[in-house]
Amino acid sequence: MSKIPSIDRRGMLRGLGALTLAPLATVTSAAQEDSGDEPMPPNRISLAQWSLHRMINQKKLDAIEFAPYTAKTFGLDAIEYVSSFYRGRTSDRAYMKTLKTKAADAGVMSLLIMVDGEGALGNPDQKARITAVENHFKWLEAARFLGCHSIRVNAASSGTWDEQMQRASDGLRRLSTHAATMKLNVIVENHGGLSSNGAWLAGVMKMVNLPNCGTLPDFGNFMLADGTWYDRYKGVAELMPYAKAVSAKSRKFDPDGAETTTDYARMMKIVRDAGYTGYVGIEWEGGDISEVDGIIATRELLLANGCICRQAVPPASEKKS
Repeated sequence: MSKIPSIDRRGMLRGLGALTLAPLATVTSAAQEDSGDEPMPPNRISLAQWSLHRMINQKKLDAIEFAPYTAKTFGLDAIEYVSSFYRGRTSDRAYMKTLKTKAADAGVMSLLIMVDGEGALGNPDQKARITAVENHFKWLEAARFLGCHSIRVNAASSGTWDEQMQRASDGLRRLSTHAATMKLNVIVENHGGLSSNGAWLAGVMKMVNLPNCGTLPDFGNFMLADGTWYDRYKGVAELMPYAKAVSAKSRKFDPDGAETTTDYARMMKIVRDAGYTGYVGIEWEGGDISEVDGIIATRELLLANGCICRQAVPPASEKKS
């Protein structure tokens, strides 16, 4: 596993300025090393809102404060919203305007909305499938208003391998065609069932064959329906040619700062070798340490593996009096 120095949290924050600059001249992909091309720009770091779902659900953080909290606490300049925290709010113009203004005032970019609970885009019943597609339209409108480049959806379906591929492709093609009129992308995460099989989801992308339909490879979501695990490194490699975002899932860290389930150095090499220069999103999903500490630990590991972010401000609880 890749490691970061075992240092205290204040020490990590004090040293962040140097870490943000070092990768600029050193990060390259294998293809560039072979060709002699200029180094790729380093990946910046974003934050997936799900990383804070316990704080939000426990009313310790208002979802409307997501952007300024992210900038102040973690020093990050880009965010990924989760639809469940804004359900019923997309038609509230005043609320959406405030959400957008808070992000702008904090200097934070809104990248995408992760959409769940709107029906299966691969439903075997065509009428229900079309309804699911249309249920996503309001999130496309919200994404466009907030300045996002994508909505993240699921490719849930049922049936045989080929049947699910056909059904999911149909739903995604319908939704992506509509999204294209709004200059937005529809991106699919490996998120359970056959979508956690990299070969299957890559096949869906080939079948949809639209430039605004892509993937959001998640480092950790490779458990198949039967409880077995798909090789996460193989899966990410299969999905990276279609990637328009990347999710750095983390669940547990050892005392040396290594994530215990994913070798971040190996995974980031796969990401870089694919030529991906977009944001890499932190998605902390563990429970043995606080959400704030989990996010910081993940950020530090990404910084140690070639990513950059603007200098972080220590949480208020850690500032010296």
